Amino acid sequence: MNFIKQKGSGILFCLVIALPSWFLGQSVPVVGGPVFAILIGMILTLIIHKKDFLQPGITFTSKKILQTAVVFLGFGMNLAEILAKGRQSLPIIIVTISTSLIISFILYKALKLHPNSAVLVGVGSSICGGSAIAATAPVIKATDEEVAQSISVIFLFNVIAALIFPALGGLLHLSNEGFGLFAGTAVNDTSSVTAAAAAWDGIHGSNTLEAAATVKMTRTLAIIPITLILAAYKGREEKETEGSTFSLKKTFPYFVLFFVFASVVTTVFQLPAEAIAPLKDLSKFLIIMAMAAIGLNTNIVKLVKTGAKPIFTGFCCWIGIAFVSLLMQHLLGIW
Repeated sequence: MNFIKQKGSGILFCLVIALPSWFLGQSVPVVGGPVFAILIGMILTLIIHKKDFLQPGITFTSKKILQTAVVFLGFGMNLAEILAKGRQSLPIIIVTISTSLIISFILYKALKLHPNSAVLVGVGSSICGGSAIAATAPVIKATDEEVAQSISVIFLFNVIAALIFPALGGLLHLSNEGFGLFAGTAVNDTSSVTAAAAAWDGIHGSNTLEAAATVKMTRTLAIIPITLILAAYKGREEKETEGSTFSLKKTFPYFVLFFVFASVVTTVFQLPAEAIAPLKDLSKFLIIMAMAAIGLNTNIVKLVKTGAKPIFTGFCCWIGIAFVSLLMQHLLGIW
């Protein structure tokens, strides 16, 4: 009862924002529900000046519900199927992820970018957009404003990619297989991968959507090693700065362990698509709820003022990933 009294109103408020955001995301998938939720949250926080009674629930939603969403995301990952179908794309995925992380690190140093912003933009660009940011943010203890900014950056280049990549693929005379790999490795977010592949199929009368989605799901598996590496790095960093003893137990992201467990359950028991679909939808909806909370904790004016460096970093990561994806395909003879 104490939990409901303290946090219930804030959680319910985020739920109310999430519902229209979900339907708007279904109507405009290239934008997606999480972006709508962040925008609505940021606008409402300018209007509602007194929301202290909502804050405990908003904070709970932006932290704990976000982690829960990542766990449910694991139920959509049949490891055996993904690795069997996505094996061919692994070299390209590894190189594109490495490229994005290297670019974000170089720009973090060159532009004196906040380390959390560099990590979130680099990981979001290279792995799976909002889902990767959702998984990484709790590990590196990113603020809600840093998360909102990174999601906004990823969204910007998602929309551009979905609009121009089908035409670019045509100009480069990519095969259907080549475009599936290109879309799956060079577009940030699942909804935008789907939009780009569907546009290509509409133009060429092909069926690249499943291949592109499989490559994208293979990329998503990189969440596991990335979050574990970042957790270990963050723990050692805190040990050096605070003089505390490094504790793996304290820094280990247990929600990622549950994500892996959910993936293993789906793989071992071969859960049918009709059983997985509601869990995947629940994961997406919980992410939208968490993004609503993050929007409510974000100062849109400050976000705009400090957005130039993250946007430039996102642009460089996006261009780097696209170029390296095409280069690797050319070198591997997949064009």
